[in-house]
Amino acid sequence: MADDALNIDDLIQQLDSEGMIGFTESFVSDIEKGFSVVNEKYLPWLSELKSTEWSGVLCFGMGGSAAGGDFLARLSDASGSKPVVVHRGYEVPSWWTTDWLILATSHSGNTEETLAATESALQRGATAVVISTGGMLAGLCELHESCYLIPSIGGQPPRTAFGHLFSRQLALFEHLGILTRQSNDEREAMLVRLGYACETNDFRKPSGAPLLDLAIAMKERTVSLLGPTEMQPALIRFKNQLNENAGRFARVGVVPEMNHNEIVAWGGVSDDADPAREDQATLFLTWDGMQRRVARRIDWMIEHTPTDYAWRIHGEGTSHLEVLLHHCIVMDWLTIALAFLHGKDPAAIRPIQALKAYLADDASV
Repeated sequence: MADDALNIDDLIQQLDSEGMIGFTESFVSDIEKGFSVVNEKYLPWLSELKSTEWSGVLCFGMGGSAAGGDFLARLSDASGSKPVVVHRGYEVPSWWTTDWLILATSHSGNTEETLAATESALQRGATAVVISTGGMLAGLCELHESCYLIPSIGGQPPRTAFGHLFSRQLALFEHLGILTRQSNDEREAMLVRLGYACETNDFRKPSGAPLLDLAIAMKERTVSLLGPTEMQPALIRFKNQLNENAGRFARVGVVPEMNHNEIVAWGGVSDDADPAREDQATLFLTWDGMQRRVARRIDWMIEHTPTDYAWRIHGEGTSHLEVLLHHCIVMDWLTIALAFLHGKDPAAIRPIQALKAYLADDASV
């Protein structure tokens, strides 16, 4: 149980300078709004892109703005009609050709890596869709006839805007036929269930007490995040949210791949107890759709984990998409709770700001 002496409301009042709690609460409504604005009424150019036979989609982005590309790639691997590749960096991959649609996502519109890669691709004849709140990236749509803008909503840190960005990305893929669109009834039911998950994982409420207990247990322990390949984008985003929100390191292991290498390190080099392994917090992200052999592997790992601090976080939902989004809700509440427990403002990202200031002084960048 959470420490009775802990006053989480006081910590929120002291530390939540940019309203991260509010952004977390609005996750599901952000998704719903994003779905509603991507249609041919508001974006008539969608019909032109829909009539083109694309070989695949190359997603440009960094940080929180790139996360949606990871989700799209995994969803497309499972049930899509085209390959989706995520590229983080300044350059366009050497193999890229103009029959691959570019999807460039930057919340601010000024992410230098995404901007450079998109400009380079457009100069080589690309067709690009930009998802942004504005900035120089959105400005490319005014300079190039083959560059189209899906505007997003600003006023918040990029990592809290995942709902805005990903819903627009997903709606685009559905309109292009790369992913099958849910029926209206299925989507409405999914959003209702996700809304309930968002409410019940709110650690300020009695229903969120188990999540706060988990954050307290994780506070002084190293963190490992493990799960099946289908959950890899959620694992990566979980790590990134821990990095930015809570200022914490975490390592990611994906099953079955990590069973062929990392699992050896779990056993160590001797039979002696290793405090570092025994005291780590290990979270297993699972779901009902796991391949049978992968599920058995994870069951074995949970049974044989060297730590007493292991938890299974089971994604709820009737689809791969819903489970991924459910995991996002849990991780957002959990990482913000950890930030408060550490006395950290979850919006504070001073090292990133310092690096950007350093790079800005270099005229060659």
